[in-house]
Amino acid sequence: MATIVGLAALALSWQGTEFQPLQLVGSLPRIAEFLGRMVPPNWSVWEVVARASLETLEIAVLGTFIGLVASFPLGFLAASNLTPGWIHHPTKVGLSLVRSVPLILLALLFVVAVGLGPFPGVLAIAFHSVGMLGKFCAEAFENTDPHIVETIQGTGASRTQILRFAILPQVIPQIISFALYRLELNIRDATILGLVGAGGIGYYITLYIRGFQYDKVAALCLIIFAMVLAVDLIAFLLRKRVG
Repeated sequence: MATIVGLAALALSWQGTEFQPLQLVGSLPRIAEFLGRMVPPNWSVWEVVARASLETLEIAVLGTFIGLVASFPLGFLAASNLTPGWIHHPTKVGLSLVRSVPLILLALLFVVAVGLGPFPGVLAIAFHSVGMLGKFCAEAFENTDPHIVETIQGTGASRTQILRFAILPQVIPQIISFALYRLELNIRDATILGLVGAGGIGYYITLYIRGFQYDKVAALCLIIFAMVLAVDLIAFLLRKRVG
């Protein structure tokens, strides 16, 4: 039954999106022409690239940190094994609502609230991160080994001591791993915040595209690729060490 439902959904999606692979094949010359306008990359904008790349990293790092700090207590409240239903159910619903808001809409909202620049970008990244990191934190709390908790509890430890010695040592490595993974995603997300004036390298990409300066866009895209690749590698090594 599940297979039939899945195939039906796939067929409806194929028809509803007007997916036509042959049309894509026929458009390859136009794609090649567009990419040809980006060659060779114009590296005369290296000062802009350096400044915008640093700003993008700063937005992602600070936004991720704020999101992690806010999501940790929310994850605790959302854990079904640590709080009663009247607390963890509403908290989980709230985190789901946060995850449902598109990042670009958050960025636009904060631009209207506090003005242009990297500050609204940080707020958007932080708010958007809370929903997912809060969910991960809750799952980490819920997946703790109850035998370890019972062992510490059997020594007569207080609730605070149980949290410190039985629960936190189990969840901290997972939460750090989640935070590093979220940082990778946030760096990618931060590159598009410039579309609505929320700072970062995306602002200059939009600016150069509007001016049909595709060779400069190519330079920025290559820098984004290198930056994301480097962060992915560093985060992978850190997660491996933490794990």
